[in-house]
Amino acid sequence: MRRAYSLAVYCLLAALLSGTFLSCGSDKKNPSDSSLVASGDPVIDGLTQKISQDPDNPSLYFDRGKRYYDTEGYDEAIQDLQQALRYDSTNVAYLHLLSDIYLDYFRSREALQTLQKAADLYPQRIPTLLKLSEFQLILKQYDASLKTIDQILRQDPQNAEGYFMMGMNFKESGDTARAINAFQSAVENDPELLDGWIHLGQLQASLGNKIALRYFDSALEVAPNSLTALHAKAFYLQSQNKLPEALRLFRKMGQIDPQNADAHYNAGLLCLDLDSIPQAYQAFHVAVQVDPVHVRAYFYRGYAAELLGKRKQAESDFQQALRLSPDYQNAREALEQLQKSEKK
Repeated sequence: MRRAYSLAVYCLLAALLSGTFLSCGSDKKNPSDSSLVASGDPVIDGLTQKISQDPDNPSLYFDRGKRYYDTEGYDEAIQDLQQALRYDSTNVAYLHLLSDIYLDYFRSREALQTLQKAADLYPQRIPTLLKLSEFQLILKQYDASLKTIDQILRQDPQNAEGYFMMGMNFKESGDTARAINAFQSAVENDPELLDGWIHLGQLQASLGNKIALRYFDSALEVAPNSLTALHAKAFYLQSQNKLPEALRLFRKMGQIDPQNADAHYNAGLLCLDLDSIPQAYQAFHVAVQVDPVHVRAYFYRGYAAELLGKRKQAESDFQQALRLSPDYQNAREALEQLQKSEKK
């Protein structure tokens, strides 16, 4: 008759077979197995070593989960945050990070549930309520988001970020007038709220109101080197046919951030509009050097090259644009016309 082993005996046998003794019957996950395997990331591996020495420390799982999240290891990050929460289920920082991971991992329902749990635990905590309203906005739950914002403003009637989130909800739902009022309240309560000024400028521009420029200038007074504010103002100036002024701003963006391919690309487009073809070619050239898969920059560099009589360069650029985007009709037509003209 086969002997019936007790749970303790089975654990002992398993430990002997694996070369290590493992605890049995714990209600918390034991961080052995795959969670202690070397990952190749020195930060993660250092934290894993610390976890092996102090397996009941939730902050270590939080730190490692954050590192996994930063390196797009979403499954591992979720596992670590869940483990941290098993030890400290009411830690708001853990709940916030787990909700971020879920959202970026396209698990929006779980993201919202996690953040709602945080808000239920801390109904007076404004940063948590602001984050909840933002998630609700992202998921297009406008009524729910506005309800959360109402909770915020009841506690703090001058909360600028609350008014900003209100403005975002109205803007996204198409209520421009109320969005403008909300953003106006936001910047009145916090004149340093950069995004509030930018959104006001964009909304006023959409209505054709010249006051838009004043709002963009206010944004740049707050942050003179903000790429977002510079782009918003440059785009507005371009729409008003103030091309040299817009070009100066795009060039400034390229100076602030030389790796910003779109700044160089947009500068190139404006140079074309201003018939400054050599400058346009150079701007597109910088754009493809910074971003070797910038399809439109290749096309327009080819277009500028053709205007400058650099036909082989133009043909090469049109071909490269088509390699990157085979359905790019403008590049196909330009290449065909160029090749036809060469046969004549």
